Amino acid sequence: MGFEELEPIFGELKVEWATKQSSEELDRFLFHVHASAADTSRLTIHVTDFHSNTWEAVRSVLRLEDMRDDIGIGGSWSEFMEYVMASLKSQDVKLILDGHSNSNNGAASAKLVAQKSKGMPVISISLTKLSGPAASAAIANLSLHLFRAFKSTRELFVEEQNRSLLLTKEISAEREKNESILKQLDQSKRPKLQRSNSTDKAVTPEKQAARDTVSTKVTNRVVPAHRRARVRGVLLQDIEDTEDEKKQ
Repeated sequence: MGFEELEPIFGELKVEWATKQSSEELDRFLFHVHASAADTSRLTIHVTDFHSNTWEAVRSVLRLEDMRDDIGIGGSWSEFMEYVMASLKSQDVKLILDGHSNSNNGAASAKLVAQKSKGMPVISISLTKLSGPAASAAIANLSLHLFRAFKSTRELFVEEQNRSLLLTKEISAEREKNESILKQLDQSKRPKLQRSNSTDKAVTPEKQAARDTVSTKVTNRVVPAHRRARVRGVLLQDIEDTEDEKKQ
């Protein structure tokens, strides 16, 4: 079991004094959780205000197992570590300071307290104060990892931004293509409508008057006299008179 795949965790701590007797104004602290560089089977925690207060905790798998038994968390090892990481990523991670050091450089002791949510088990890790080169190395390590995390996040943001811009261009091109197709369809319909309208408008008042005149002439046309007599005789001749004439 190790922490080779552990993603570094960064956060800002809520700083509190264990007792209310101190009114000293506290600086802002950051913490960094990561696998130890020398031994990835160990979990390292650094806490610092980047001034005179830098703290450290190193936990092996065995010591974490002991903490698990003390807290009373059941389940598998992976479930326990998932809970620890979730607690350290929560919004309720505190640095509890206690006492004053003889050198007047802040608190004499400190511990990191984390809880995933109210009512859940509390993770409490005691911290050891660093000074001199060890403190400087811890601050430098935290700063370097923080920069790498920022760089990685920025690269992901730029990549996502470029993908978004490309998608926007594709959507815009597709919209223009659709608008062009709609215009072509609209233009293909217009000649038919124009021809239909031109046909309806072709009958002008003059042409309509000419049509009415022709119609009147046809209706009032006079039949020639020889045609009228012939037709009249055929229509008015009685059939019985015709039979009598034949008998005589």
